[in-house]
Amino acid sequence: MDWLWNLDVIDGPLVWVLDGLSIAGLLYLVIRRSGLLWYLSAAIALLAGALLALGTVWLVFDVLNLFGGPLIRSAEPWLIGVFAGIALAVLTICWRVSWQRRVIAVACILVFGATAALGVNGAYGVQTTLGSMFHVQNRKPITLVTPTSTPTGDPARPLYETWKPPADLPKTGRFGPLPTGDRIPNTNSGFNARPAQVYYPPAALVKDPPALPFVLMMMGQPGDPDAKWIGEALDAIAADHQGLAPIALVVDQLGDPSVDPLCIDGRYGKVETYVTQDVLPWAKANLHILQSPKDWTVAGYSAGGSCAIYYGAKYPQTFGNVVSVSGEEYPGAGLPADNLRVMFNGDQNAYDAIKPATIMAKTTYADTEAFFSAGTADAVYTDMMRRAAATATAAGWKVQTFAIPGGDHGASSLTGGLNQTLRALYPRIGLQRP
Repeated sequence: MDWLWNLDVIDGPLVWVLDGLSIAGLLYLVIRRSGLLWYLSAAIALLAGALLALGTVWLVFDVLNLFGGPLIRSAEPWLIGVFAGIALAVLTICWRVSWQRRVIAVACILVFGATAALGVNGAYGVQTTLGSMFHVQNRKPITLVTPTSTPTGDPARPLYETWKPPADLPKTGRFGPLPTGDRIPNTNSGFNARPAQVYYPPAALVKDPPALPFVLMMMGQPGDPDAKWIGEALDAIAADHQGLAPIALVVDQLGDPSVDPLCIDGRYGKVETYVTQDVLPWAKANLHILQSPKDWTVAGYSAGGSCAIYYGAKYPQTFGNVVSVSGEEYPGAGLPADNLRVMFNGDQNAYDAIKPATIMAKTTYADTEAFFSAGTADAVYTDMMRRAAATATAAGWKVQTFAIPGGDHGASSLTGGLNQTLRALYPRIGLQRP
């Protein structure tokens, strides 16, 4: 089944086939020898379906805010199309037609729905394979690079000064899931996390690799712990820096992609204990990484970005750096009323206590740097970025913000944001001259 789960759902044959079937089905439903009444009725059905789609988008996203933010514009045509197509198919089923045409109309509804699902997914562009759409792990595990020693402190000189690429330096790094036998134990938390993924830069794959900076990364919700995005971003940057990049560990802070545990120990499990008491000790023991907070970065995208800000605010003795790509300003900021009710039983004080602004107000930060980004076409998360940056700056963090031109809340902002923030991080972690 690997071939099936690895099908490209952004611009692959499956997309083309479904697009073609949808166009053929639409033409089949419309074109009939039934006179003017049919064509007038079909036009009305298509228009009614399109208007229903617009009304549904307005109600669900703009009024009720059921998904924590507006629908990105490039996804709207797919929803309009599927509503219009289904309306036409329903009209066909109700019309005086043969049973064969009714069967084909039912099949068209299924095809229209599948096509729209791929279209909306493609508009966001984060889930790139059929497996990732259904949260099925479809990438081959990679072999862990076992550290030969544990660094005891910062090197006397930064890596950009001392690193000399050996002859066996590969052109690219490697990323993928941890082998089954090397899954991060959940001994302290009991949290049912999905398998983590790791990225090794070229410098980590040579015969005698140096200890490298460390990035802990979390993706959005819904989403999977997929190292593809940060791995490809760091590979591109490493190519400009003689193979140097941090080792990145992408972990699951959700457990179930349909829920958001808000990065904390709560209703959906002990996520915070998992990250701080299971993941981090495992990383120290199994990855050849530097140990200073200045060399450790907590990073995240969207909901994962809110976790990064939260952990950076609460654990400055562990993480000296924070990267938030299109992140929420605090956990669950997209749906605060729902999270207040579900996660805190209506206790506003309890919810406020986990917000970074609250934590920062009573914490002293000696040396924390943060790198925030959001797309210029993503007004909701741009506003969140600005508020989070202002709060962090007031708390004493050194903050840089990046606006990704034309970026929405999908792959455009994810790739652009990782590229900008991680490049800005390099001087801080000793991989580039300040």
